[in-house]
Amino acid sequence: MKHRIVVLGAGYAGAYTAGTLARRLSPADTEITVVNAVPDFVQRLRLHQLAAGRQIEAPKLADVFAGTGIRLRVARVTAVDPERRTVTVADADGGGELGYDTLLYALGSRGADHGVPGAAEHAFDVAARPSALRLRERLDGLARQGEGGRVLVVGDGLTGIETATEIAESRPGLSVALIARGELGARLSPGARGHLRRACDRLGVTVLEHTDVEAVEAARVLCADGTALASDATVWTAGFAVGPIAAAGGLQVTENGRIVVGRTMRSVSHPDVYAVGDSAHAIGDNGRPLPMSCASAGYTGRQAIEAIVGRLTGREIANTKLAYGYNHISLGRRDGILQLIDGEGRAKPRYIGGRKAARIKAGILTMSLWANSHPTFGAPRRRHRLAAAPGPAAAKAAGRAQDGRVVAS
Repeated sequence: MKHRIVVLGAGYAGAYTAGTLARRLSPADTEITVVNAVPDFVQRLRLHQLAAGRQIEAPKLADVFAGTGIRLRVARVTAVDPERRTVTVADADGGGELGYDTLLYALGSRGADHGVPGAAEHAFDVAARPSALRLRERLDGLARQGEGGRVLVVGDGLTGIETATEIAESRPGLSVALIARGELGARLSPGARGHLRRACDRLGVTVLEHTDVEAVEAARVLCADGTALASDATVWTAGFAVGPIAAAGGLQVTENGRIVVGRTMRSVSHPDVYAVGDSAHAIGDNGRPLPMSCASAGYTGRQAIEAIVGRLTGREIANTKLAYGYNHISLGRRDGILQLIDGEGRAKPRYIGGRKAARIKAGILTMSLWANSHPTFGAPRRRHRLAAAPGPAAAKAAGRAQDGRVVAS
């Protein structure tokens, strides 16, 4: 009987991991199924651009996985039962259960309103393609009115900065304001903060610092200091969270729902489950949790691939790099910031700004799309056969930890 690998989610982490596993494991021994709620690959890194009016490619997953041997199931995951090793899904045909021997959890994250009254009902977000398209429709409507609509972007993290500057550049007829809880660009180096301020000034983005939002209404935002800010479109970018499925299934998770994994991305509570990307609470090489990011998706995905292949074939499990070395921030189409990060997660003094940073960011986006549209490219051509379960070699490989000793991981 073939070893059943089920991958939940086909975003940056899931598509890449599934494709590479298909390239490295023999189809005679393994059966790989990918479950995704939509039939397309979503370029989440570019959803703020989609909302602002740009055309963003969305490759069909059926085409992405064509010829790989991967089975695609377009369905929404509703539950995971790691004790029974089953996944419950819902689709147009009513759904059902999928059994697995190894589960790769890559369902990612979604926008988090943090319980702020009215945020879920009245604010837009760019955390998913449908919500980004709803924001786009609203911005189109404001542009048609021709009265200089007011857009408020709540949250000054990377997503908030990119969203505010993209909208301001793409839709100069709108008035755009960015609300920051603290100092704008507080996590950047002094030079990069200065560059960011100049970009906001150039694009006409009003920055409101040290401002806490207490409630969102249909036509205004209420701040903690009593200020009411008029808004024709409020965009909520104040954080991300993972869904409740892993916690509800009994997997050990953090307070915000991320699956707690060991060095090889294996769940510390259920050894048949691996987590990657935003869904995983993974500790990087610097001893700090990896942030939710596309870069982390790549690093955790590579480590999970090595662990799964090693465990199933009885091979040595290599420890891959788990690092976070820089932030890329687009400031519209022709400007950007590349901020280098040190081993403690702090901004280094050096940064790259302007058109060069914008070109680097554009190159990363293009490369990410290409890599996820060709998920088996670059993986070793040789497909490994599975070790005879539960042979000692496979058991030994399954227990490899980060220092090479045989321990539970």
